[in-house]
Amino acid sequence: MSFAPDPSEQIARARGDLRMGVPVVIFDGTSGVLVLATETLTLERANAARALVGESVLTITSRRAETLKARAYDGDLARIIVPNDAELRWIKALADPSDDLRTPMKGPLKSARDGNIVPHRIALQLTKDARLLPSALITELENPVHFARDHQLTLLFTAQIAPLLGKSAHYNDIVHARLPMEVSETGKLHVFRPNDGGEEHYAIVIGTPDRNRPVLTRLHSACFTGDLMGSLKCDCGPQLRGALAQMGAEGAGVLLYLNQEGRGIGLANKMRAYSLQDQGFDTVEANHRLGFEDDERDFRIGAALLKQLNISGVRLLTNNPAKIDMMQKTGITVSERVALKVGENRFNKDYLQTKADKSGHLL
Repeated sequence: MSFAPDPSEQIARARGDLRMGVPVVIFDGTSGVLVLATETLTLERANAARALVGESVLTITSRRAETLKARAYDGDLARIIVPNDAELRWIKALADPSDDLRTPMKGPLKSARDGNIVPHRIALQLTKDARLLPSALITELENPVHFARDHQLTLLFTAQIAPLLGKSAHYNDIVHARLPMEVSETGKLHVFRPNDGGEEHYAIVIGTPDRNRPVLTRLHSACFTGDLMGSLKCDCGPQLRGALAQMGAEGAGVLLYLNQEGRGIGLANKMRAYSLQDQGFDTVEANHRLGFEDDERDFRIGAALLKQLNISGVRLLTNNPAKIDMMQKTGITVSERVALKVGENRFNKDYLQTKADKSGHLL
């Protein structure tokens, strides 16, 4: 047996490195690149990367490129050629939309249109998975394997890791225990840990659900501001409490608490989106300006946890048709959609309307 990390563990290591501002190397067998997450990029490492022989580009998503009026020749991403005199502030401003309205003219921006884009696509996915802004400073390397070894950097081989990105992890029910709650004294909490080094997720089981019948179920994405702080900008807190209350009233149910804050972009990026909303953008527009899609969550996680709990059929508490579709596609039968219309107020009325108009929520 080798003690060396396998490709999945290498990906987890790379996520941690990028969050700390440490670069990683991606190699496809013939060529390789040095990858630095833009959000955690320091002046010293930026200068060192750009001093290398290879060309440096700033890789951003097509959503962010659209905001910057940059050409996305590669479809889902754009590679912005970094001018020789570009400062760190300029590089970071291309990734972070916080000052877009104050300094809208950042160009003209020249996009690369030739070469291998696979490492760039992998780099963007890694920054997303690390809950960072989806952007990376990427520099071509002459001898990537030696470079990674000499600098003690994580080396990722595209052939090994590309098939793993976007693939569902396996979740282990590592512990569960009785949890009496206000809505039910018969509660139980399960903690699920993925085998890919990702975030843990939780299942709150009320009573003893009959697995032979559809179980009242909710997939609830973590919302620190709404669930814990009582934020009025969303309806998450009322939905959480309303779902648990209904399960308590019926005597049985399962609430999956998925750590996918801010529609899967993380709390820091969610706060960036809130700041953009204060500038007049709606929730979808804010996500796009940050470089994200409308919704970056992975509802396959919910199906995986339900199967671990031996649940194959549900009555789903949701207003989101995407959750129903994913449950059906992953082998969970949804016999009924149970509406959960709670929590509207004057602060979130426009937010809810945007979810209905642009994301298809049934409100």
